[in-house]
Amino acid sequence: MKNKDTSQPVAIVTGATRGIGRETALGFARAKTSVVVHYRTNVLLARQVVRDCQSYGVDAVGVEADLAHPSSAEKLLHAAQALGSPDILVNNAGVSLTKLLIDTSFDEWQAMLAVNLTSAFLLMKAVLPQMMQRGYGRIINLSSVFGVSGGSCESAYSASKGGIIALTKAVAKEVAATGVTVNAVAPGAVDTDMLASLSPEDKNVLCGEIPVGRLGRASEIASAILYLASPEASYITGQVLSPNGGWWT
Repeated sequence: MKNKDTSQPVAIVTGATRGIGRETALGFARAKTSVVVHYRTNVLLARQVVRDCQSYGVDAVGVEADLAHPSSAEKLLHAAQALGSPDILVNNAGVSLTKLLIDTSFDEWQAMLAVNLTSAFLLMKAVLPQMMQRGYGRIINLSSVFGVSGGSCESAYSASKGGIIALTKAVAKEVAATGVTVNAVAPGAVDTDMLASLSPEDKNVLCGEIPVGRLGRASEIASAILYLASPEASYITGQVLSPNGGWWT
């Protein structure tokens, strides 16, 4: 993936040590894009992803940051600037919570919004000035089908992911004339750590509700992200792409 200014673009991928984030980071590396690999706690996994990215001949660096803290945005921006300038931002990191609304504490609500929504706001705010100045940028925010349809016993999670969609659409309109696109990817049920708590029986029931009859793969979601991050997607902005196997239409 190449923009008009540099031979090796730079992508920031949050939550890049496993699942969709890992597949996305490796996809960028295969496409000769330098990668800032964000992680929160697992430095060993982060180092492995960095090494895997570097094996494709690109620069990669792991950056520890707790996205619940506002200072994390500047930390990731500085890491990207050390590699060049941020051309691509993928706000992938997220947390989930399965609880009835009446059982959800205020602290849990605040923590959900901080990581899933506010961190995207802060990171976009950090990278947009440089993107707009250069006249090029790609921002992809990870939402969820529950951000559109709502999920029972996932009210806080659904609200945070619905907020991502609204934020994406609004910012896309603000920056459309500058050459920066902003889109959302809203996956359905994907076989990642977020579904690890489900029993095999529960997974079978879930797959029965999905028209294609299976869970999504992290690599399939990463493919959607990589397309939206490409120069070829220059006329796509403010959109919500939902790879979900027909579960929600």
